[in-house]
Amino acid sequence: MSSEAFGDPPQALLHREEAFVVRNSVEKRRREFATGRWCARRALVQLGLPPVPLLPGELGAPRWPDSVVGSITHCAGYRAAALARGTEMSMVGIDAEPHHALPEGILEAISLPEERVWVRKLRTAVPGTHWDRLLFSLKEAVYKAWYPVTALRIGFEDARITVDAAASTFSARILVPSPVQRRGRPMDTLSGRWLISGGLVLAAIAVPAES
Repeated sequence: MSSEAFGDPPQALLHREEAFVVRNSVEKRRREFATGRWCARRALVQLGLPPVPLLPGELGAPRWPDSVVGSITHCAGYRAAALARGTEMSMVGIDAEPHHALPEGILEAISLPEERVWVRKLRTAVPGTHWDRLLFSLKEAVYKAWYPVTALRIGFEDARITVDAAASTFSARILVPSPVQRRGRPMDTLSGRWLISGGLVLAAIAVPAES
């Protein structure tokens, strides 16, 4: 289930425990935090679950109710949450970014050499897309899917991304040992989809639970 907001509606209010978390934050941070949680609670209700407070855990990842996996994202003018029951999905990760080129020097900091090769090629082949920003968003979605399940923090250099520009899909190869197995094998490859719409780059990963 998912919910999104283009801006910060007045009904996007925090629970008392959540408000305490961001009590010292600037107003922009409080607004995006509140609307992200509001979106997540709307998705919880869609799952038939109560709209409980959603406090951040270690490294800021939301602590979801038992049996729920999910992800929250926000950027200028957009907030969203995607949730699923753990019996249906084992990983969920989403990310939204403004569809603008990355600041100078950032691509080199967040990419592997082979990723920079396809970014350069696609800049020429499909010039209407900011492929550097897309790569950043894809890596963020990978981290958001990976960390809550593995409790393993990975950096930009720890996932190698390839894209299918025609199909708007991507694959991520995790380059560190995987503590999670799927059907007896390390789960070191994730796949997902991306979309560019309304001035936004949107990336999503949803890994089905094992039957």
